[in-house]
Formats: sequence, structure tokens, C-alpha cells
Amino acid sequence: MLRFVFALVLMSAPAVAQVATLSGTDGQNALGTVPCTALSGQSLQSCPAELRRKEDGTATLAVQLPTGEVRRIYFTDGEPDSSSSTAQITSETRGDILVIFIDPGEVYEIPKAALATQ
Repeated sequence: MLRFVFALVLMSAPAVAQVATLSGTDGQNALGTVPCTALSGQSLQSCPAELRRKEDGTATLAVQLPTGEVRRIYFTDGEPDSSSSTAQITSETRGDILVIFIDPGEVYEIPKAALATQ
């Protein structure tokens, strides 16, 4: 049942400029889009994304940026702790959306429920 709720959350989560969507899931991993931008000052776009969860509570979100680069963001217990960039990563919660910032201008919006440990 939680896997079904996870899919619905990704499909219906509101975001400022875009909405996270889900095109497929196997209950553990999901494909879809997330609002993102690669450069400071640009508006958010729908970026192809893949969320891979592990049983130990960690997850990896791979997002294809508008520049063509793929950014991986690593989570532990639903919180981002590092990325494939060497730049600083920070985050804040806005309602039910986790907004992730990677210096100098990358921004990602992820539904908090999608990252909750099962």
C-alpha cells in the first residue's frame, strides 16, 4: 500500500514552476521528472529523474540537468547528505517539498514523501 501512495505523491506534489511526475515504478525505484535548474537565475524545468532506494534507508536520485549533465544526489533517511558534485549541498523544506541547492546555482524540488523511509 505504501508503494502505491509513493506513486501518487510523486504524481500530485505541487511545486513552484513544475510538478514532480512518475512514469514508472517497481515499488522500490521510480522514473519520472523533478523540477530543476542548473544555473542561478533560470526558471525551474521538468528534468528526467530516477530514484533508486536501498533497504538500508539510503537512496540515490539521478537527475538529467538541462545542460545534459547528470547530477546524483545521495540521501540517508530522507535527507540529502552529498552529491556527485564537489560543491556544497544544502536543503530546506517548503511545506511538503524538499528544495535542494548545490552551489553555485543548481536547484531541485523533491516531494518529502518520496524520500521517506519505508
